[in-house]
Amino acid sequence: KKKLVKRCFSFVSSMAGRVVKLSSGYEMPVIGLGTFLSKPGEVLNAVKHALEIGYPHLDCAQVYGNEKEVGQAIIESGKKREDIFVTSKLWCNAHRPNRVLPALKKTLSDLKLDYLDLYLIHWPIAFKESDELYPKDENDNIIFDNEADFVETWKVMEQCVSQGLVRSIGLSNFTVSQIQQVLDAASIQPAVLQVENNPYLQQKELVDFCFSKNIAVTAYAPLGSPNRPWAEDSNPVVMEEDVVKEIAKKHNKTAAQVLLRFSIQRKLIVIPKSVTNHRIEENFNVFDFELSSDEMNSITALERNYRAFLVSHWKESAYYPF
Repeated sequence: KKKLVKRCFSFVSSMAGRVVKLSSGYEMPVIGLGTFLSKPGEVLNAVKHALEIGYPHLDCAQVYGNEKEVGQAIIESGKKREDIFVTSKLWCNAHRPNRVLPALKKTLSDLKLDYLDLYLIHWPIAFKESDELYPKDENDNIIFDNEADFVETWKVMEQCVSQGLVRSIGLSNFTVSQIQQVLDAASIQPAVLQVENNPYLQQKELVDFCFSKNIAVTAYAPLGSPNRPWAEDSNPVVMEEDVVKEIAKKHNKTAAQVLLRFSIQRKLIVIPKSVTNHRIEENFNVFDFELSSDEMNSITALERNYRAFLVSHWKESAYYPF
């Protein structure tokens, strides 16, 4: 284990320059640890280990239900605040302007931080104003708020910046037209869009649009999220694709490392999730090899417009993006 940690430190020193310059003027590391589906009890060790081996970036959200433990891990790691880039997200029950600041302050309190590096609107979809994360009617259906326009939410996100509580703000799971609506009304433009992105769902048009507007793109589920609870046996698994495994073997890397490298070479930010120490280390060790243009093309050919995070049960929302 000591060898592994030592090896990780050796390439941490080369992380300088492995950042994206955001429109806000701040720099965002191109790789971070995802914390979605990381259970309380597991996430403390995962975050501590990631920070110890040099991960400079943590991706969090209120709805993940583990921000208190992430905050504890940051403290226990002994890392300086300025050496960690922390993202969190505003949940769907807090889109009304009066709810944004209290939600942010709750996240800051749970994470034990004075400010966030990046705060995202998690979905364009709004739920009814509620202290419940998933407000439901008597038939167990989500109650949507189709009057809670995300443009009005955005205006309060901008106030979070002016109050010094957030350095950069952005969006998640928004479409081109929804992003444009925000751009048209924005005093501070979105610095980042976070969306599902991997070889099965490359979203080239959306990514190109963002780059044309100087919006950085973070890929969630860059490995295809094979362990998502709703996955079915019949669902395709991008890490099992022969072409990915062949390229991995050629470079003496894992399929996961090849997939992360693919996204990084597309100029995307990646936030692979793991709670296993050796995988956390592996996922970070992606800067000592490069995919050729032929290899990139072979992986690009896996595109199948396959979305793992469809949230089809939210289609009744006026702001449903898919």
